[in-house]
Amino acid sequence: MPLNIPIALTWLRIAMIPLIVGLFYLPDAWTASGWRDCVAAIAFIVAAVTDWLDGWLARRWNQTSAFGAFLDPVADKLMVCAALLILLNLDRVDSLIALVIIGREITISALREWMAKIGASSSVAVHWLGKFKTAAQMVAIPCLLYWQPVAGVSTRLVGQVLIVVAAILTVWSMCYYLKKAWPEIRDRA
Repeated sequence: MPLNIPIALTWLRIAMIPLIVGLFYLPDAWTASGWRDCVAAIAFIVAAVTDWLDGWLARRWNQTSAFGAFLDPVADKLMVCAALLILLNLDRVDSLIALVIIGREITISALREWMAKIGASSSVAVHWLGKFKTAAQMVAIPCLLYWQPVAGVSTRLVGQVLIVVAAILTVWSMCYYLKKAWPEIRDRA
């Protein structure tokens, strides 16, 4: 397993997941004045920035690797799924939205693995729909974690609108990837 700064950042993102989740198991007396929500939102933002940074550094420093290409989306999916489960528990996201997003992540991960196994991974390469979906999620989730107004702007409302946008893009991108993979699926069935 190679170890370089981009992969270390990916491991850092994975290590931050228990921190974010653990904050919501602290006693209520320790979390007064929205402290917990603020720290969780900041931690999620830091993790989201490392998602962008690790890929940028890997390409810039020519440190891309098969392991990094495998680990990065796993870290992203773990981070998003853990945050959605927290938000679901806090009743800040609808269960249908969480199910759609998590279900899509599992489905597309399995599809990409299978397509790679048959040598057709290029047909399910990342598309702009997936990038917009990720961007909407990465803004919506910290807004929903924080849940307090910022400069008169309701992060609750922004987060709720963006998570619905993310869910719509989730379904749209899943249909896109399945449509692109369908000829291979049909030929192998």
